[in-house]
Amino acid sequence: RTFPEKEAPIVKRVIHTTADFEYADSLVFSPGAVDKALEALKNGACIVTDTNMGKSGINKRALASLGGEVYCFMADEDVAKKAAASGTTRAVASMEKAAEMGKDCIFAVGNAPTALVRLYELIQEGKIHPKLIIGVPVGFVNVVPSKELIISLPDTPYIVARGRKGGSNVAAAICNALIYQLTRK
Repeated sequence: RTFPEKEAPIVKRVIHTTADFEYADSLVFSPGAVDKALEALKNGACIVTDTNMGKSGINKRALASLGGEVYCFMADEDVAKKAAASGTTRAVASMEKAAEMGKDCIFAVGNAPTALVRLYELIQEGKIHPKLIIGVPVGFVNVVPSKELIISLPDTPYIVARGRKGGSNVAAAICNALIYQLTRK
C-alpha cells in the first residue's frame, strides 16, 4: 500500500508501535492536517496530552529543538478541584485549562473521550483553535462518538483513529512521527 508522502511516516509509526495493520485503514486525516501540524510545530506549538503516559512517550528533546513543550494537566491539583466542583471529569477540566493557556496547541488525546467532547465544545464556543487534534482514545464508552465529533469539525485539522482502537501510545507515536519529519533530515 502507498500513502501520501507526509502521512506515510505517521501510519508506519503507529503500525510499528501497535503491531496492528488495521491502522492503515482506520487512521483518517483531514485535508492538509499534516502540513498544518508541521507548520505549527516549526513555529513552536506545544502539545497537550490527556495522560502522563502519552506525555512520557513524546520526544521532548526533539520537540524542544523546535521551540515546543509537552503538557499534561490531568494530575494537577487545580484540575482535580475544578472537576470535583463542577461535577465533571479531570479530562474536561484539563482541556479547559489548556484553552486558557493562550498558546498554539496540538492536542493528543489517547485515553479520554470526554477530553475530545470538551475540545469540540470549546471550538464551537470559539474559545480555542487547535492547530491539530489527534483523536485516538481507546475503549468502549463514548469513544466512537467522540472521535466522530472531531471529524465533523469543518475547520479544525485532525488525525483520528476511527473505531474503538487507539491509546496513549498511539497518540505519542503520531506526535513523534510529526516531530521527526522536522528534526530527522
